Amino acid sequence: MPKAKGKTRRQKFGYNVNRKRLNRNARRKAAPRIECSHIRHAWDHAKSVRQNLAEMGLAMDPNKAVPLRKRKVKAMEVDVEERPKELVRKPYVLNDLEAEASLPEKKGNTLSRDLIDYVRYMVENHGEDYKAMARDEKNYYQDTPKQIRNKINVYKRFYPAEWQAFVDSLQKNKMEVE
Repeated sequence: MPKAKGKTRRQKFGYNVNRKRLNRNARRKAAPRIECSHIRHAWDHAKSVRQNLAEMGLAMDPNKAVPLRKRKVKAMEVDVEERPKELVRKPYVLNDLEAEASLPEKKGNTLSRDLIDYVRYMVENHGEDYKAMARDEKNYYQDTPKQIRNKINVYKRFYPAEWQAFVDSLQKNKMEVE
């Protein structure tokens, strides 16, 4: 049933409300996004962080998970009590994390195409003569002989198989010319 005419009041702006604090508190209360997909999918929002991590077989506090042993007098066997291990209800999370961690690291750093072309051109035309490379007109950045040598060594280190194939092709071409 609609309200009677004239009974609704217009919303007034609350000047006494600190908007900055209001937004900051709202951001704090909102749950942060969990980056790890394995943990995010197994997360139960009804439980605390410690309970969630314990169910997954993870530790909230590494100092309590692996306590340091005291180097004092050894306790008698009667005094030592075993703490009951917490039950791991979601072992698949731990297994997924271990499997992901055991994968080989992806090599993300590469050299620019310009640098590769530059090094190949210099070695093709000048061989091991770094001083001649420094005087070459393609040496746009006016690299010194040592700088050119270092660039060639970086190329050798990044692409050893490609470098070996390149040197072999140079020697093959050299033999054909002679």
